[in-house]
Amino acid sequence: MKIDLNAGARPNFMKIAPIIDAILEEQAKGTDIQFRLIHTGQHYDKNMSNSFFVQLGIPQPNVNLGAGGGTQAEQTAAIMIGYEKLLLSERSDLCLVVGDVTSTMACAIVAQKLHIPVAHVEAGIRSGDWTMPEEINRLVTDSITNYFFTTTPEATKTILNSGVAEDRVFWVGNTMIDTLLKQRPRFRKPNFWDELAFEKGQYIVMTLHRPANVDDEEKLKELLDEIISNSIGLPLIFPVHPRTAKILATLNLGHQQLHTIEPLGYLEFNYLVENALAVITDSGGITEETTVMGVPCMTLRDNTERPETVVVGTNELIGTNPKSIKPALEKLFAGEWKKGAVPELWDGNTAKRIVSILKNLQVAS
Repeated sequence: MKIDLNAGARPNFMKIAPIIDAILEEQAKGTDIQFRLIHTGQHYDKNMSNSFFVQLGIPQPNVNLGAGGGTQAEQTAAIMIGYEKLLLSERSDLCLVVGDVTSTMACAIVAQKLHIPVAHVEAGIRSGDWTMPEEINRLVTDSITNYFFTTTPEATKTILNSGVAEDRVFWVGNTMIDTLLKQRPRFRKPNFWDELAFEKGQYIVMTLHRPANVDDEEKLKELLDEIISNSIGLPLIFPVHPRTAKILATLNLGHQQLHTIEPLGYLEFNYLVENALAVITDSGGITEETTVMGVPCMTLRDNTERPETVVVGTNELIGTNPKSIKPALEKLFAGEWKKGAVPELWDGNTAKRIVSILKNLQVAS
């Protein structure tokens, strides 16, 4: 069997890396399973893409579609055109996509139109918020997927309730946590750690990039002002997403405790998270990592596609109203934040379960 592993954005690489490792283990046992790693080029900034290949030990892609930036439609079209040309010149037996980015949806559509089965890793997660591009990507991808690999029983139920047969849905766990657990001993201090005299548990990490939080300059300024004024003087470290950097540049923020930096590599960023007092974010994936590492997490969103991080883990949805930040921080500083636990099957062996299933699939190209 020849499988296309499609990745294009930073979260994809964390989810693909352990699958590659598991396939290589099967190959060493003599299993006839091959892969072609395809980088769609959706993320083309070095810190958002290439450094992850080096740090996570991912082999260089067999193909880079070079989709680049542009609007949602432009990016989707570029990926679809590039992937279609590739499949027309050299077919695969299975198209495997991960997560919920533009590349996920685009590659799934192309494969199905060429009658190549699709497997979706991280299927079935839903926020219910159609204003998020990722939610549209999830809905479209799952509507044309053949084999569904889910992270939780709730995601499994979502797929089964849509009418999919049970023998095509597999609850396997979370490949991003496979990567986290494997790389955790290798986490390393960012270069600025000693220069800024950071100490474990004495700072807060922030990440913001959702349109609801950063597109309006006044809203972003109000959020940051609330965080700064209610964080009892602790340093705030803010690796700035390229989307947010453009807006921040117009705000002229000069707070000494706010440290804005460029996006970090995987090992450095997770060192920061693991040693932080807390994380304030609007990212979904980070809430999974904080849950496993036991770090308090505040999510500036009104919904989440990862409810297990709230129900089981250390995450709390505090909404997009800046006034909700103060009571959340007061709860943290009072030592009243919940301890949380790790969801079932988030044990570092998800990719092995996936590949064990893949090698036994009867697919025909």
